[in-house]
Amino acid sequence: MSSARPASGRRIGVVQLIGLLLAFLLTAGLGGVLTAGLVMPAVATTNVITATSVNLFDDLPTELEEVPLSEKSTVLASDGTVLAEFYYQNRIVVPLDQISQPMRDAVIAVEDKRFYEHGGIDPTGLLRALVNNATNSDGGTQGGSTLTQQYVKNALIQNALQGEDEAAIAAAIKAATTSEGTEGYARKLAEAKIAIALEQRLTKDEILERYLNIAQFGHAQIYGVEAAAQHFFSVHAIDLTYLQAATIAGITRAPGLYDPEWNPVKSEPRRNRVLGLMHDQGKITDEEFQTGTATPLADTLLIGQRAVGCMAANTVSSAGYFCDYVTKIIINDRAFGETKADRSRLLYRGGLTITTTLDRGLQAMADEEVKAGIPVDDPSGVGSAISVVQPGTGYVLAMAQNRTYVPSSPEAGSRSTPVNYNTDNKYGGASGFPPGSTFKPFTLMEWFKQGHALNERVNGTARMRNENEFVACGARLASRPWNLGNAEGGRGIMTVLDATRNSVNNAYADIASQLDLCNIMTGAEEIGVHLAGGIAGEGPFGAFPANVIGSQSIAPLTMAASFATFAANGTYCEPIAIISVVDSGGNQLPVPPANCRPTLDPGVAAAVSYTLSHVFEGTGRDIGALSGGRVAAGKTGTTSENEHTWFVGFTPQISTAVWVGFPDSMTPVRGMTINGTYRRHVYGSTIAGPTWRRFMERAMVGHENIAFPAPPGQYVHGVLVRVPNVAGRSVTDATRILEGAGFHVRTGLTAFSDIRPGLVARTNPGAGSSLARGSVLQLVTSIGPEPAAALPPPVGPGGGHPPPPRPRPQPVSR
Repeated sequence: MSSARPASGRRIGVVQLIGLLLAFLLTAGLGGVLTAGLVMPAVATTNVITATSVNLFDDLPTELEEVPLSEKSTVLASDGTVLAEFYYQNRIVVPLDQISQPMRDAVIAVEDKRFYEHGGIDPTGLLRALVNNATNSDGGTQGGSTLTQQYVKNALIQNALQGEDEAAIAAAIKAATTSEGTEGYARKLAEAKIAIALEQRLTKDEILERYLNIAQFGHAQIYGVEAAAQHFFSVHAIDLTYLQAATIAGITRAPGLYDPEWNPVKSEPRRNRVLGLMHDQGKITDEEFQTGTATPLADTLLIGQRAVGCMAANTVSSAGYFCDYVTKIIINDRAFGETKADRSRLLYRGGLTITTTLDRGLQAMADEEVKAGIPVDDPSGVGSAISVVQPGTGYVLAMAQNRTYVPSSPEAGSRSTPVNYNTDNKYGGASGFPPGSTFKPFTLMEWFKQGHALNERVNGTARMRNENEFVACGARLASRPWNLGNAEGGRGIMTVLDATRNSVNNAYADIASQLDLCNIMTGAEEIGVHLAGGIAGEGPFGAFPANVIGSQSIAPLTMAASFATFAANGTYCEPIAIISVVDSGGNQLPVPPANCRPTLDPGVAAAVSYTLSHVFEGTGRDIGALSGGRVAAGKTGTTSENEHTWFVGFTPQISTAVWVGFPDSMTPVRGMTINGTYRRHVYGSTIAGPTWRRFMERAMVGHENIAFPAPPGQYVHGVLVRVPNVAGRSVTDATRILEGAGFHVRTGLTAFSDIRPGLVARTNPGAGSSLARGSVLQLVTSIGPEPAAALPPPVGPGGGHPPPPRPRPQPVSR
């Protein structure tokens, strides 16, 4: 024989329990429920109900702990458009005055027509159900519970669910769904006692409001009438008609059976049953009843948005990856809770309204243009991503890639992926990609900081280098060969401006050799540059020569935010995707700040912007400057074997990074057909640059054409110094003189000259030239005079040279 265990832990036998329940109901019926007391009267102590039973009854709880209901969270674009909803239970809590009267009438009609008359339990209904369940041999049972008792049952389940204790949840659900036997009677007795106590504390309307918000009204995790109204009819609960209300009210008895979307065959008769009860109880007229029952259920439904989570954002605004980034921020940032479990619970149960930075117009453009560059289903399989950031605020305005968002791992070979190529690994992204020459502006920053200028000259010739040319943290590096090629640029002696616009790797190695690598990487870190994480780890870029041309991996979003510093006159803002978070009570929650701060001298920022605005004359010439003379700046990037290519560029209003490559490997992107065009080699100006330009042309429509601040002259021209004449001096003396004048000296070139071999023949540029201090001069060493050309041997009589030929007569024109 089964037995029940009350709060005290003592067991009650089944006969004892049934007798206890009967005595309680009889007493409640005779004395009135509210005076039946919350303790068993002594008169109930019969030969069936002993004093022990009375004590056991007294042990049953009377207080119901009401925890906050699990509510869905909503993610909004910056214009208030709903992007996505997240929930453990799809619920929107509303006050009773926001629920239509027909909805209240329908629920009371079908669930508890004496709701406003009883005091928490209905003795007549309970006794009838008890007798039926004890005598019915066909297995059918009756509930007999009031709305108050049903609320108590649902609240006990919610309490267990909030605790996330699987054993407690299972026990609560089992207790709530067991309607016969000892456990069923024990549960009813406990519910009855709590219900009476609840009715002494709350008004009837307060209990009805709680019930209409807590009960399940749909198969697909739909709880509360507001969520049900929006899902099934696309209206708010306040606007529900009697026919819609009858449909919803009929669901809660068995959501899996009577859900009108999942089972319209069963749901329509159930709706009509509710209409009949409403008619019998005077809540609707004869005409309304006849019209309602004659209306096909399918004609009344208007199912609302079905996609859940970021799949909905993908449908609404092609913003699945941005949405996923927002959820990862909430799950990872301690601003939203101490542990990941706390933060996840807040997102899925906290009823948050999350307003994001997403600009839906820019998002649509970004999504279209990245897929126009390389379609999702392109046979090449090459990936591409685009991140858009607002300078001066850090707002992430758009984020897209040429893949289809899915929340979990797809089948092998699919062009769908949950991996966000734009973000760091901890935000659901890949592990970043080597930025190639788009890293060069960070070296350029340090060049300006150390007082150098664009007119200074460096050597861009590709050659075998040695890492001991470089200094890191004040110490010269160990000797190690470094064979550095030029992916996109030229050769020879050139200005720093030309080295930048033509993206000459060796010229930038020359620049870096005059700086401290640690200072370069620290300066980059100050404007947000960091490793994307994953296998390569996190933190700043390493201070070694190869990073001058971007060998470690970074996320496109990080590049867009860092370049935005130049556009914002030296103010760096951490990228943010969330503007505000409001909880279900209307309280503003703290959100991760952008921490905007001046990190770069405005003059240096202006000098970098000025330099990068000339890229469209060099390696960016195939991209083309923005139309209408719009001011813009940017930088191409290509890794050594064309594995990853970039274009990162900006106007004063928008900073955008575009990446192209294979997301999962260092596979060269060359010798293949991409988007219908055969590409022998892919550079930053091949696909990434044109994608950037197409997007920016559209994005800047309607924006004012704002010029960048003029760079200080010292960063463009530098301090001009006349080159001394060192011809005829030894290489050692010449080097000392030139370095004393402020120049850097390179040796190794030779030429014929009348000057004695081994001495300096000339400099390049030559003596008397005016160059910026810090420029590189090339010493040309003499190898002596050029040998005279030998005369041919004498010919003709007497050994003399033959006479010159006599002129031939010219024809006369007639």
